[in-house]
Amino acid sequence: MIVTIVGAGAMARGIAARALAGGHTVRLVDHSHEKAAALAGELRKDAPDGDVRPADSDAVEGADLVVLALPYPAGREAVAEYGGALAGTVVVDICNPVDFATFDSLAVPPGTSAAEEIAAVAAPGVPVVKAFNTTFASTLRTGRVAGQPLDVLIAGDDEDAKRSVAELAASGGLRPLDVGPLRRARELEAFQFLHMAAQERLGLNWSSAVKILP
Repeated sequence: MIVTIVGAGAMARGIAARALAGGHTVRLVDHSHEKAAALAGELRKDAPDGDVRPADSDAVEGADLVVLALPYPAGREAVAEYGGALAGTVVVDICNPVDFATFDSLAVPPGTSAAEEIAAVAAPGVPVVKAFNTTFASTLRTGRVAGQPLDVLIAGDDEDAKRSVAELAASGGLRPLDVGPLRRARELEAFQFLHMAAQERLGLNWSSAVKILP
């Protein structure tokens, strides 16, 4: 698959590493072309045979998956801006809409989620899937914790779209778990907010990841 990742931060690096491990083509889009180019160079060191390079925003056209490795609400704004260019593409929202000013609540209104907000502004027919928000960037580099593959919890209303995201995860050595419709993103985002808060209290610097036992 062609996986276009919007953003060039730590989560973009982790997801790109898993995509390359799965043999997928990766395109990196960022407001700073230099940052995207630097990340592509780092990824090539770890995956010298991988197809990864920086790209302009038109790389969202023709991509199989567009991963929004952006903080809230930047992902929503990006999807609204791309509009019809996302036709035929699955949009993957990975954000956790935490109010970082207080770190005491989510920034989305009760009864909704960042993923649902993104779906509301997406062009008609563009499926949005919530995934990767319960994984931490540091663990995605290898895809494992304590020798076990990371779980990727996936929510969405389009079954084919969810299967594509599951394929991305599985091919990169992760374990995809379908948790239901897109509205389940509310629980995923709230759960990860709690997880992040617990990590901070434990002094773990968000370095572990959710692991669902068999």
